[in-house]
Amino acid sequence: MWPYPKIVAHRGGGTIAPENTVAGLRAGLAYGFRAVEFDVMLSRDGIGMVIHDPEFGRTVAGLGAVARTLARDLAAMDAGSWHSAPFKGEPVPYYTQFIAYCRQHGIWMNVEIKPSDGVEAATGAWVAQVTRDAYAQEIAAGQVARVPLLSSFSHAALAAARDAAPEVPRAWLLDRLPPDWQAPARALQAVAIHTNHRHLTQALAATVKAAGFGLFCYTVNDPDRARELLSWGVDGLCTDRIDLIGPTFT
Repeated sequence: MWPYPKIVAHRGGGTIAPENTVAGLRAGLAYGFRAVEFDVMLSRDGIGMVIHDPEFGRTVAGLGAVARTLARDLAAMDAGSWHSAPFKGEPVPYYTQFIAYCRQHGIWMNVEIKPSDGVEAATGAWVAQVTRDAYAQEIAAGQVARVPLLSSFSHAALAAARDAAPEVPRAWLLDRLPPDWQAPARALQAVAIHTNHRHLTQALAATVKAAGFGLFCYTVNDPDRARELLSWGVDGLCTDRIDLIGPTFT
């Protein structure tokens, strides 16, 4: 049911390096992680960039928005200084750069489709198509565990991903599971539910598993909580504390 890694580095390297950067991927790899979660958003010219916030100001200094900025200009921005001085000048990566790095190092990807308002379908379709093309060989060979898993809070983005590249698996992201979560999840042909561990109970976990879905939690930074969730049958989780919850954590 869950062919993917159990412990996943959140946004690359968790707290060890600036999020959603190649430096973050290097940090996760240094801690032994072969699984990563990160975010993809479209630039003004419709190119997937690895960044979380639609507006500048947190990880990228200044005023502006991803959706109003060309990809080449995003790639020239400093996405590392906010974290610490050693990462000054670390750029905003292209999604294709992340694919290349992860393929080279055997890192499995959970790709969160993070659309700006108004381009939900376009973002979902773009990410799904690029992912399908990059992993066409693995898809054709039925190597499910090596194919990335797409996830999103946006139902519209996931529906577009489903229609554009149905062979790339999808997971529905939810902060809380509403009473009627199963019908939309099945309409998306989702293979898993990704949810905020803070709102998950043992009974809800059992319901998700009994319904035949994989169950993944974000973002778990306490080892005791991680053990509890895994004891409930949670299949996987992502963490910022890659120094405390390692890739072989049980």
